[in-house]
Amino acid sequence: QVQLVESGGGLVQAGGSLRLSCAVSGRIFISHIMGWFRQAPGKEREFVATTSWSGANSFYADSVKGRFTISRDKAKNTLYLQMNSLKPEDTAVYYCTVRSAGGIYYSSSIGWDYWGQGTQVTVSS
Repeated sequence: QVQLVESGGGLVQAGGSLRLSCAVSGRIFISHIMGWFRQAPGKEREFVATTSWSGANSFYADSVKGRFTISRDKAKNTLYLQMNSLKPEDTAVYYCTVRSAGGIYYSSSIGWDYWGQGTQVTVSS
Protein backbone atom coordinates (compact mmCIF):
# COMPACT_ATOMS: atom_id res chain seq x y z
CA GLN A 1 0.00 0.00 0.00
CA VAL A 2 1.27 3.46 -0.94
CA GLN A 3 -0.11 6.81 0.20
CA LEU A 4 0.42 10.04 -1.71
CA VAL A 5 -0.34 13.51 -0.35
CA GLU A 6 0.12 16.58 -2.55
CA SER A 7 0.70 20.12 -1.35
CA GLY A 8 1.99 23.44 -2.63
CA GLY A 9 -0.82 24.50 -4.92
CA GLY A 10 -2.24 28.00 -4.91
CA LEU A 11 -2.98 31.14 -6.86
CA VAL A 12 -0.17 32.71 -8.88
CA GLN A 13 0.07 35.31 -11.63
CA ALA A 14 1.07 34.36 -15.15
CA GLY A 15 4.85 34.14 -15.41
CA GLY A 16 5.19 33.11 -11.80
CA SER A 17 6.40 29.89 -10.21
CA LEU A 18 5.13 27.23 -7.83
CA ARG A 19 6.65 24.05 -6.44
CA LEU A 20 4.32 21.15 -5.80
CA SER A 21 5.26 18.42 -3.34
CA CYS A 22 3.99 14.88 -3.02
CA ALA A 23 4.72 13.11 0.26
CA VAL A 24 5.10 9.38 -0.37
CA SER A 25 4.57 6.74 2.30
CA GLY A 26 4.53 2.96 2.03
CA ARG A 27 6.68 0.55 0.05
CA ILE A 28 8.45 2.37 -2.79
CA PHE A 29 11.30 0.89 -4.81
CA ILE A 30 13.73 2.48 -7.24
CA SER A 31 11.95 0.73 -10.09
CA HIS A 32 8.66 2.48 -9.34
CA ILE A 33 7.49 5.13 -11.79
CA MET A 34 6.28 8.43 -10.35
CA GLY A 35 4.13 10.86 -12.27
CA TRP A 36 2.26 14.13 -12.25
CA PHE A 37 -1.03 14.57 -14.07
CA ARG A 38 -3.47 17.47 -14.13
CA GLN A 39 -7.15 17.93 -14.76
CA ALA A 40 -8.88 21.17 -15.68
CA PRO A 41 -12.67 21.59 -15.27
CA GLY A 42 -14.54 19.78 -18.02
CA LYS A 43 -11.41 18.16 -19.39
CA GLU A 44 -9.82 14.74 -19.15
CA ARG A 45 -6.89 14.06 -16.87
CA GLU A 46 -3.73 15.06 -18.71
CA PHE A 47 -0.15 13.81 -18.50
CA VAL A 48 2.44 16.29 -17.20
CA ALA A 49 5.65 14.42 -16.32
CA THR A 50 7.11 11.13 -15.14
CA THR A 51 10.32 9.95 -13.54
CA SER A 52 11.56 6.78 -11.93
CA TRP A 53 12.01 6.73 -8.16
CA SER A 54 15.70 6.24 -8.91
CA GLY A 55 15.57 9.61 -10.68
CA ALA A 56 17.59 8.40 -13.62
CA ASN A 57 15.39 9.86 -16.35
CA SER A 58 12.36 12.09 -16.83
CA PHE A 59 9.69 12.50 -19.48
CA TYR A 60 7.55 15.60 -20.06
CA ALA A 61 4.48 16.62 -21.97
CA ASP A 62 5.33 18.99 -24.81
CA SER A 63 3.14 21.65 -23.22
CA VAL A 64 5.35 21.88 -20.11
CA LYS A 65 8.77 20.92 -21.47
CA GLY A 66 11.36 23.56 -20.57
CA ARG A 67 9.10 25.12 -17.90
CA PHE A 68 8.43 22.27 -15.46
CA THR A 69 10.90 19.98 -13.70
CA ILE A 70 10.04 16.73 -11.94
CA SER A 71 12.38 15.53 -9.22
CA ARG A 72 12.41 13.45 -6.08
CA ASP A 73 14.20 13.44 -2.75
CA LYS A 74 14.53 9.84 -1.62
CA ALA A 75 15.73 10.83 1.84
CA LYS A 76 12.53 12.82 2.37
CA ASN A 77 10.33 10.39 0.42
CA THR A 78 9.00 13.32 -1.56
CA LEU A 79 8.27 13.92 -5.23
CA TYR A 80 8.36 17.48 -6.55
CA LEU A 81 7.12 19.42 -9.55
CA GLN A 82 8.83 22.77 -10.03
CA MET A 83 6.66 24.92 -12.28
CA ASN A 84 8.11 28.08 -13.83
CA SER A 85 6.77 30.56 -16.37
CA LEU A 86 3.25 29.54 -15.51
CA LYS A 87 0.44 30.25 -17.95
CA PRO A 88 -3.32 30.53 -17.41
CA GLU A 89 -3.73 27.26 -19.33
CA ASP A 90 -1.74 25.50 -16.59
CA THR A 91 -4.71 26.03 -14.26
CA ALA A 92 -5.87 22.62 -13.05
CA VAL A 93 -5.93 20.19 -10.17
CA TYR A 94 -2.53 18.47 -10.10
CA TYR A 95 -2.26 14.84 -9.05
CA CYS A 96 0.69 12.74 -7.97
CA THR A 97 0.64 9.08 -8.97
CA VAL A 98 2.76 5.92 -8.86
CA ARG A 99 2.93 2.54 -10.58
CA SER A 100 5.12 -0.46 -9.98
CA ALA A 101 5.80 -1.55 -13.56
CA GLY A 102 6.71 -0.16 -16.95
CA GLY A 103 8.97 2.67 -18.06
CA ILE A 104 8.75 6.42 -17.83
CA TYR A 105 7.61 6.91 -21.44
CA TYR A 106 3.97 6.35 -20.65
CA SER A 107 1.50 9.24 -20.75
CA SER A 108 -1.86 7.54 -20.29
CA SER A 109 -3.78 8.12 -17.05
CA ILE A 110 -4.84 4.47 -17.09
CA GLY A 111 -2.86 1.78 -15.31
CA TRP A 112 -1.45 3.72 -12.37
CA ASP A 113 -1.60 2.00 -8.99
CA TYR A 114 -2.15 4.90 -6.58
CA TRP A 115 -3.23 8.54 -6.79
CA GLY A 116 -3.10 11.45 -4.39
CA GLN A 117 -6.08 13.66 -3.62
CA GLY A 118 -4.85 16.53 -5.81
CA THR A 119 -3.84 20.13 -5.24
CA GLN A 120 -5.36 23.12 -7.04
CA VAL A 121 -3.16 25.40 -9.14
CA THR A 122 -4.72 28.60 -10.46
CA VAL A 123 -2.80 30.93 -12.78
CA SER A 124 -4.30 34.35 -13.30
CA SER A 125 -3.68 36.41 -16.43
